[in-house]
Formats: sequence, C-alpha cells, structure tokens
Amino acid sequence: MGIAIGIDLGTTNSAVSVVRPTGVPEVLRNKEGDTITPSVVLFQSFGGADEPLVGEQAKRQAAAFPEDVVQYVKRFIGDPTWRFDASSGTQYSAEEVSAIILKRLKEDAELALGEEVTDAVITVPAYFDDARRTATAHAGQIAGLNVLRVLNEPTAAALSYGVEADANGTVLVYDLGGGTFDVTILKIDGTSFEVLATDGDRNLGGFDFDNALMEYLNSRLVEEGAPDCLDDSSLTAALREKAEYAKKALSTVPKTNVQFSAEGHHYRVPLTREEFEECTLSLLNRTEEVIADVLKAAELTWADIDKVLLVGGSTRMPAVRALVERISGKSPELDINPDEAVALGAAVQATLAGDVEVSTEQVGSKATIEGFLGGSVQISDVTSQALGIILYDAEGATFNHVVIPRNTKVPCTHEQNTRTLLDGQNALDIQVTQGEDRDPELVTVVGTGELSLPAYPKGAPLKVIYAYDVDQTVRVEVIDLTANASLGSFNIERVANLRPEEVEEAQRKIGGMEVN
Repeated sequence: MGIAIGIDLGTTNSAVSVVRPTGVPEVLRNKEGDTITPSVVLFQSFGGADEPLVGEQAKRQAAAFPEDVVQYVKRFIGDPTWRFDASSGTQYSAEEVSAIILKRLKEDAELALGEEVTDAVITVPAYFDDARRTATAHAGQIAGLNVLRVLNEPTAAALSYGVEADANGTVLVYDLGGGTFDVTILKIDGTSFEVLATDGDRNLGGFDFDNALMEYLNSRLVEEGAPDCLDDSSLTAALREKAEYAKKALSTVPKTNVQFSAEGHHYRVPLTREEFEECTLSLLNRTEEVIADVLKAAELTWADIDKVLLVGGSTRMPAVRALVERISGKSPELDINPDEAVALGAAVQATLAGDVEVSTEQVGSKATIEGFLGGSVQISDVTSQALGIILYDAEGATFNHVVIPRNTKVPCTHEQNTRTLLDGQNALDIQVTQGEDRDPELVTVVGTGELSLPAYPKGAPLKVIYAYDVDQTVRVEVIDLTANASLGSFNIERVANLRPEEVEEAQRKIGGMEVN
C-alpha cells in the first residue's frame, strides 16, 4: 500500500502534507521548494494536446494570458453547468480542473517522499453541500487518488491544533480562506472532537477583499487619468495581482505604494491600511454575522468559548484579529499556522483512516500523533445543510419539508410518514433537498430516487426513513405500512454530479495528461 496524504484543496492556494513514520505531521514542499501551491491552472497546448501548468508559474502568467488561466475553480465545484474552454478546443469541468491541481499535488508529494501516493483525505469548507462534497471526491478519483474521506476544514485545523497543543475546551474556528469562509464551534476533550455548530459563506474570502480593493484602486487610477482597468481582461488581471500584493503588504506595514502601468503610462497610488480596511469593512462585518449565527445555533455565548483559532491565509489581515478580539474579548491562539493547519490535520486523519504504520517513539521536540493512535480518536460532526424532501400540500402545490435540520449530529436517521396521492399509484418519486426555505425554488435538489408501490387506494400510508452518514451521504428506505414490509432502499442519485462512467472517462482524460 502507498502513502496516505492530506490535501488542503484551497480556492487560491493548496497544500499537501503527510505524517512521517516518526509520527510528526509535516507539510511537503513542491518541486519549486514551496509549501504552498497556488490553485491556478494555465492551459498550454502543444501539438493540439493540452499540457497544463499548475502553481506559481501559472499565476504569474495570468495577466499575460487571462483567457487561458483558470483561478478560483473551487467556487464552481459541484456546478454541473460550469465549463472552461481551452484554446485547444477541449472543455473541462470544475471537477477536471480541480483534478489537474490534485494531480500536481500528488506528483509533488511523490517527488518529496520518493514513494507512490495512493490514498488521500481532501478537505472542504464545513458548509459545503452534498453536491460540492461529492464533486471534490470525484476530483480526487479523477486525479488517481483513493479518497479516504472528505473532511471539514475546521475539523482538520482542530485535529492539527490537538497534536500541537493542549486543546481541551470549547474552541471556535474562524476560517477565512482565499475564497470561502466558515465558522465552527467544537468541543475538544483529549482525542474526542465534537462539532457543536457550523455555518459559512461560500462567496466570501480573500478573493472578495481583493475585488473590493481592486475597485477602489481602479477608481483612484481613473482619477489620475488611467483607463478603466475593469473593462480589459489583461488590465483586470494585472490590477488583481497588484491588489493582492498590496493587501499582503498592508498586513505588516501601515502604508504602501501601488505601482501600475497602462497604455504606456505609469501611475503610483499611495494606499494606507486604514483605506484598505474602510473599503473592505462590509466584508468583515459579514464574518461577524456568521459568528453570531453559529454561537446562537450552538446555544453558547463568548463566555463559553475557551479558545479561538484563526485558520486560512486571509486571517493574517490585522483587521481580522482586531475584530475577533473586540467581539470575543479573547486573543486568538498563536500555536497554529493559518496556512498549514488544515493540510496538517488532513494528514492526521489520512493516517488514522489508512493502513499506515507510525512509530510511537518521540523524536526531538516536535509534537507527534502518538496520543491519537490505537483508534481512540472520535470525530463527531454535524450536518452543515438542512436535509429535506419535496412534498405536496392539500391544494397540490409543492413545498420543501425539512427532515433533518442543519447542525444535526451525524450519522443520524429520521422517519417521515406520508401517503399515496392517487388510486393505484405505482411509484413513489423522492426528491431530496438541502436548504431550509419552504419554497422549492430557494433550495437545492441534491438527488432523486424512485421505488415501485403496490396498487393501493389513494391515501395508503407509507414511512420514509432517511439515513445520513458521516460523509453526509443520504440513503432512503420506504416502508409499506399497509403490509408492514420494506419496499426497498436506495442511495440518492445525485443530479448535480458526474455519473460513474463520466468519472471513468475523466480519469482517462486527465490521467494521460502531462501536468507541469
């Protein structure tokens, strides 16, 4: 058996890690020598065949070749309509682009370890729905990995923190990455990690802070006589790069100069940290609202929170730390690397889930996972999305009925009584949803299924049993209450995800591709 790795597949950056035979979790360096790989793909065509370039070199060419570069694909994972049209004429789904990034990470890990990598745990935002989780697992399969588990990012960070420090207590994880944001509250007791509540915003991250700063800088440049950069894809890409650099600079210094060239003219825009924080204040306020919602869902106050973990590169912004300290009255923990914690925790989970031998001998002063060995780790998670079913009311109109509320502990089951609608009805069609709204138009149908029924009169009683496992996979069983017998069970057929034959086709497509 090959080595099991942990992968933080991020919106803007990704990382891969492993637990060494000594029991020490470690983030691996890529072939450029960096621990972080930008989640950017440049599609290059040679002789009609695509040879994608992944990482820092691809990111540097985004301004020169904006039409050939894919960034932030994580925001589209699980969207069956999204496609990228490469200049070669080949189309790529979000799963396939993600698989290209994962393939590069897998190859980098094999280069660093000198061994074949077969298994992986891949992390996702805690609030990701069924379609996005399944699509992430498919991306791993397409990349040639056996996906042991799709793990929530805050849980992974907590695992990493549990290795490094005395983590016992109630912990709030504030995870602001490049493209996503979520908040999770966990209760940690030794090797027990119990998630109490989670929520997030899939369209809030460093990318959005960059966008806000881009718009501000663009207005300043236009005032100086520059063209509107947002009307030109190359200038937009160049300005995005400048905005990102300025944002990072202002995390360590109070002011900076943004140098920009357009149409043969050079411009300089002085920028202060206060100006940046003012133009991004509404985004920061959105994170505060999510925190309040999660505390309410967990039925806790700040007085009940023992520690706060900041995860994700975007938490390096001083305004984030200031916000957390202001609303909580607590200083965030410093014993955690916001860029590496998720990947390290994924490696811990991969080691626990895989058939991996780890020494229990302490080596040097580095923390090991010795205390996590022997099957003692317990991770209790919750549903990040409400699970429901489409029903008919007395007038025949459809509505969404929540079966399993958000933040219910998993695994779990729920029973729902229903009746046949027609005389001689010969089938029961089931549409499973994720979302809390009663209006079917405002929730997501994640899967459908059908079971045959006996020819009973209208109103025959049925019982539908829903099972939700730790990977948030849904299984449905229908009981005929007239005959007191099971009519059968099935896994929900996911409408937003690739079919098995499509995954196999994508494996052949990406597997034979040279990724640099």
